[in-house]
Amino acid sequence: MADTGEDDGTRTGNRVDIDGDATGPVIAGNYNVVVDAQHGSTVTVLMDGRRPRPRRRDRIRLLPRRQGTPLGRDADLAAIAAALHGGESVQLWGPPGVGKSALLRYAARTLDAGGDGVVFLDAARREPEDLAQDIFEACHSTGGYAPSRGELPQLMEGVEATVYVDNADYTAEQLRTVMDAAPDALFVFAGREEVLRGTDGRAHRVEGITRDAAAELLTRELGGPGDPGLVTALWEAAAGTPLLLLRAAAVARLDPAAALPRPGAVRELLHPLFDRLDEPSLRALHLLGTFRDAELDPEHIGALSGTPDAAALCAGLAGLGLAEETELGYRVADGVVAALRERQGLRPYALERLCGYFADWAARPETPAAQVAGHARALEVLAELAEQSGRADLAVRVVRAASPALARSLRFGVWGRLLDQGLPAAQRAGDRQAEAYFTHERGVRAVLTGNRVLAAVLLAEAGILWRQLGDTQGADAAANAQQYVPQEPGAGAGSPDAGSPDGPGDGLTNPPEGGASDLGSSGTDPGPLQDPTAGTAPSTPSPEPAPPSETGASLPADPGPAAPDMPTGPSDPGVPVASDPVSASGAATSGGGMPVDPGPPLGSASLPPGAADLGGAVVTGGAPVAGVSAAVATALKVAAVIAALTIAVVAVQQSQDGSESRSATPVSGSTTMDAGFGDPTPEPEPEPEPEPTGLAGIWWSSEGGGIEFVEAGAGRYTARARDVCGDTITAEFSGGGDTYSATAPAYDMSSGSCGEVLGQVRTTITIGEDGDTASVTREMASTVREGVTCYTCTPFTLTRAS
Repeated sequence: MADTGEDDGTRTGNRVDIDGDATGPVIAGNYNVVVDAQHGSTVTVLMDGRRPRPRRRDRIRLLPRRQGTPLGRDADLAAIAAALHGGESVQLWGPPGVGKSALLRYAARTLDAGGDGVVFLDAARREPEDLAQDIFEACHSTGGYAPSRGELPQLMEGVEATVYVDNADYTAEQLRTVMDAAPDALFVFAGREEVLRGTDGRAHRVEGITRDAAAELLTRELGGPGDPGLVTALWEAAAGTPLLLLRAAAVARLDPAAALPRPGAVRELLHPLFDRLDEPSLRALHLLGTFRDAELDPEHIGALSGTPDAAALCAGLAGLGLAEETELGYRVADGVVAALRERQGLRPYALERLCGYFADWAARPETPAAQVAGHARALEVLAELAEQSGRADLAVRVVRAASPALARSLRFGVWGRLLDQGLPAAQRAGDRQAEAYFTHERGVRAVLTGNRVLAAVLLAEAGILWRQLGDTQGADAAANAQQYVPQEPGAGAGSPDAGSPDGPGDGLTNPPEGGASDLGSSGTDPGPLQDPTAGTAPSTPSPEPAPPSETGASLPADPGPAAPDMPTGPSDPGVPVASDPVSASGAATSGGGMPVDPGPPLGSASLPPGAADLGGAVVTGGAPVAGVSAAVATALKVAAVIAALTIAVVAVQQSQDGSESRSATPVSGSTTMDAGFGDPTPEPEPEPEPEPTGLAGIWWSSEGGGIEFVEAGAGRYTARARDVCGDTITAEFSGGGDTYSATAPAYDMSSGSCGEVLGQVRTTITIGEDGDTASVTREMASTVREGVTCYTCTPFTLTRAS
């Protein structure tokens, strides 16, 4: 990993020096990962003493880019300095455009760093775990290493840096999580809402600048003083917001014949500014608007907009209050996207060209992984636009190209977000190879972040998909990774984790309790993990994308800014790229905004006839594509209950095979089964028993092991099990004749451990005519919201023990 940051504040970015599709290693916790863009990554456990030993930097200095001095902020700077001097962290908060970012950057460059140095980071659209890795790499020469959740605070212990974090629109809990990752550092956050309170630190509200500061700002921008009465009226109308005052000065500066705008128009200056832009500037601004809240490197802005000096052009847009300078490049300023959607006559960008450009760039071996991770939000926006335009194939192309680099960047949060987009896109496009790949990589990521339930389910699913495709290398990689699924705390010593604080994890979250790896917690080898999705349920063919026309499909109306506790959700649907209205039978059509050109579809979106749809994302529910990540997370939530009978299977099997002198205990209404280890002395021949009826007795499952049903009277049978939440449950089946059913709750498993109940899953057992075989089906009986579909509701069979 290259060092980051120089004394002059120019940033080179972080990079993992790994080239090609299948090179390595990438090391996370105890795991060594070889990233493979074709067959899915492989996982091994490091031998003792082989983990990298990060070296603390002698001088920590990662400063923001130089920008102008904010006016009228002496009191704010004094408040920040006082808090830091007293050993307190600070949160700057206030509405967009009020000047938080300018204040934060200036403070990072001018206030006494003290301790070990200064780190400046931008948290926009970043998961807390990725931000924690940023801080770690800024303070250490890491050798391409992501420490485990237990090791990270230990490595950061004693690092007394001051960490400035812009756009930290996190919840209080997320802020604490970031702070806990560097326990001896002080933090200065900037965000929209006040969330830091109490012992965590102090919150400082950033308000508009004073009248004198507003007059100084306008004088500086106009090259001379303005009319004092008009300046005062503008300051009052803008509530001292520097961004609005900057735009007011820009309108007058771009048109020498024009005066300052009227105070009543101070909040409606974007269209007058657009009218005064030259064609290259408007084209570049339109490109930034197309990518919504994502930041772009000037290199990409120039290549896609055809402007020769994109850096200087974008700096000019920032000076007009239309763009925002970031550490990576530029993003559109607040409010601009909505105004661009209303403007007529802008030449739209072709979606296929945008996707092709970024897919090719991300897949190049020479492209630094950190650069791909830095553009992850732009890639995410492209995938969303492709899905909304009925071009799932383009979304697959972008995510598939970026995934290896995102894995190598060690930014597992954003890697997971893109994989969550790629998987349902692959299913909708009918791309089975990509579906296998995304399922596999999601499983590997779950191993690295300690999510045992997700890892077990996804890797088993990936193995099936690879085998269906005839890819033995991918199937072997998935099977190999399954043996490293993290075990619960206190698991056997053979586990790579074994409850150690240095075991694998996301660096921020506790390992989930209960789950698929509980199957091996008895001390006996349960053999390979059973596939919880075994079965051949026919798939539902995906609809063909509607063919494009020549006018264009609109993108969704602006839903407004994201809530502060949901930093990863889209805050603005953006300015579309060009195209046609897509019919309701194809992709979602949305209101407001400009056309998007999806181009012709690159392949069929339907599955082959009779193909089993074993994809990892089975929750769709009609949510817009912007909610794909949430839908995929929900898809895994219902896996918990489905595993209950499988766990019961193993429990019965162990009760029979775990002792040499024990046989199955007879129960009322059940058959007696000899485990095969009884007294060697011959026993008298037992009297023939009547043929069993109903469910009573022990049944062998096609998913492995046996299930014991106990008759409870009046057509009811019970089966005891331990579910994935670690609780002992009694599933009661009721019915009559040949059909019996039971329901059990479906838990939220999106974090790898049990959360809220999402609904009920019904398991139905139908006994065959011979009385000795039965088919088992599972379905969602009820849900707490629309769009929840069972992830592992595939059929299996039971055979009565003889």
